[in-house]
Formats: sequence, structure tokens, C-alpha cells
Amino acid sequence: MQPTRDIDRRADRSWADNAVRLIEADARRSADTHLLRVELPEWSRWRDGDAEVGIDLYLKDESTHPTGSLKHRLARSLFLYAICNGWITEGTPVIEASSGSTAVSEAYFAKLIGVPFIAVMTAGTSPAKTALIEREGGQCHFVQRAGEVYAEALRLEAERGGHFIDQFTMAERATDWRGNNNIAESIFAQMADEDHPIPTWIVVGAGTGGTSATLGRYLRYRRHPTWLCVVDPENSVFLPAFESGDGALTSDAGSRIEGIGRPRVEPSFVSQVIDRMIGVPDEASIATARCVTNRLGRRVGGSTGTNMWGAFSLVAEMVAQRRTGSVVTLLCDPGDRYSTTYFDDSWLAAQGFDLGPATAVLDEFLATGRWSG
Repeated sequence: MQPTRDIDRRADRSWADNAVRLIEADARRSADTHLLRVELPEWSRWRDGDAEVGIDLYLKDESTHPTGSLKHRLARSLFLYAICNGWITEGTPVIEASSGSTAVSEAYFAKLIGVPFIAVMTAGTSPAKTALIEREGGQCHFVQRAGEVYAEALRLEAERGGHFIDQFTMAERATDWRGNNNIAESIFAQMADEDHPIPTWIVVGAGTGGTSATLGRYLRYRRHPTWLCVVDPENSVFLPAFESGDGALTSDAGSRIEGIGRPRVEPSFVSQVIDRMIGVPDEASIATARCVTNRLGRRVGGSTGTNMWGAFSLVAEMVAQRRTGSVVTLLCDPGDRYSTTYFDDSWLAAQGFDLGPATAVLDEFLATGRWSG
């Protein structure tokens, strides 16, 4: 008789148990992010018989997370997923390919559980973001072109015996889209007592595609009659891929709106759960970020401008149709991170940006409710 083979790979799970405890404790210390009601002009309300009806617009303020952006949710999910899969263990260097905000949040969680963190990013990433990564104890590793970040992250993973946490692949699977206080469940819970608790539209951008995948799946799972619109900046392939069905499309240029838009169709981009996509010119994203900044009294980032351009256009469409309801979008991160770019007139001039035409569209919309963008 052959001897019994007994391969015992049990390991001490105390480090992983403590790492999960630390991350979960951090989540419990953080209250949910605010849902802000954006005041619209008088044209957003009208009479229907004896009742006053209209349209409401909301911003879910993800800038209030401890690391200041929507990516805090993603980073928490990615770390829990990797730890529970046994990919991150004590001392494992964590490597990420990131345009900035995800890396800031991941550096935070790496420091929380005591592992090294390296962010691979393009040299053009805003200095404010790299400073935030370094403040959280992370290391910034630069490449020249956006398309190089993946190969360089894999090279560093092999060289340092680390784990490439790979937000662009793992984002759609690391988050529990059915609930568990994800962003979709949070939005609907906060909308419960509003005039139009089930939004007509939810508007988001796509970086990894994880947020749009979570929202789209949740809407179907809960059978909500809400449409999901994804807004996409210039030089991103998500919109062309959505239009053509070609998931192999690539672009040589990178998005100039940090945090959204990609030069390739990322694995986490689930186009089948998206109902509509709107392409947003970069000048429109920046002009809208400045417009929203003035209305809120605090700076918002470029991706929030992209979101709000799409949301404004949908509000105008609903006004033209005399369709009541609500529109919800995201305030992704604070504009202070972009003081040397989107809010710097000399930087805009150097980029050749002219915000005049987009600003005129916004002015007309805010004055009349009509959209000419």
C-alpha cells in the first residue's frame, strides 16, 4: 500500500486576522459620506394641477472619507480581498498602478496594516497627489507613458516579491455589489425620505469601472427603475468600446481628467450594466468643476466636473420632457489637489484650454434650464 500523502499548509493566521480587524475598525470609525442636495434655479420646479413638481439633483460627497476621495471605498475592498485570499501577508510589499487617488487611499491602508506600498504612476500626476501618497508612507515610482504602468507594476511585483493589487482587474470583484454598505446601498438608504427616493438617473465616471459595475448590478438586483449613465473624458476608450462593442480598443493618449478615463478597456469595466454613456470634453469637465466650486463654496476635482456636466445635461433633458424625478452623482475628491492644474489659469493656457464655450453652455443652463452642449 502506498503511504498516505498528507500535505498540511496550515499557517498562523494571526497576522491576517489582525489586519482585517484593523481595516474593519477603521470603517466603523468612519460615518457614511454626506448626500448633498444641489439647489437648482426656479425653472426646475413647475405646477402639475394643484401640485408643485420638479427635479432634484444630489451630490454624494465622497471627499469626506479619511483619504479624501471615492477611492477610499475601493482601496478598503481591495485590501480585504487580497488579505482574505492570502495574497497579502505580513511584510508583503503592495504595488499598484494608479493615477493618484487610489494610491493615496491604498497607501493609507498599507500603513494601517504595516506593509510597504509602491505606486506606479505617470510622471504627470499632480504634485499634490504624490505628496499625499508619500505622507501616508507610500513610495512613488514614475513611468513616462500611461500604458507602461501595468508592465512596470508586474516587474516590481516579481523583483520585490510583492503583490500587484491591480485595481483595474479586481475592482469589480472585490466589492460586494449586493449590499454590505457599498456605495449603491448607501445612496438608496440616504434617498429614502426624499421627494423622489428612487433616482431617475445615477451618473458616474469610470476609472477602473468598479463603481459603475457595483451600481449597475445593484440596480438590477434590487429591481430599481433607475438608469445608469457613465460619463467619459477625452482620450478614454470606454465610450468608443461601449459604442462599438470592441473591448480590445486602446489609445496612445492618457486622460487629462485624473482618476477617470483609461487608454485601454479595463477588466473591471462591465459595459453590459450601463444604460447610457456621454462623452465629455476636457474643457467642459474643468469649466464645470469651477462652476460647481463657485456654487458649493469649495473646490471640487475635475472628475466631479465631468460627472456634473453629464448630470446637468440629463436634468435639462428631463425639464424639456417635463419629467419629474431625481438625479444623483458623485463628488469624487476635493479640488485642492488640483490647485496647480485645473484651477491654475497659467496651466490651462499652457495646455491650450479655452473654457469660454463650455462656460457659456453652463451659464445658459443655469439661467434657463436649456442645454446646448
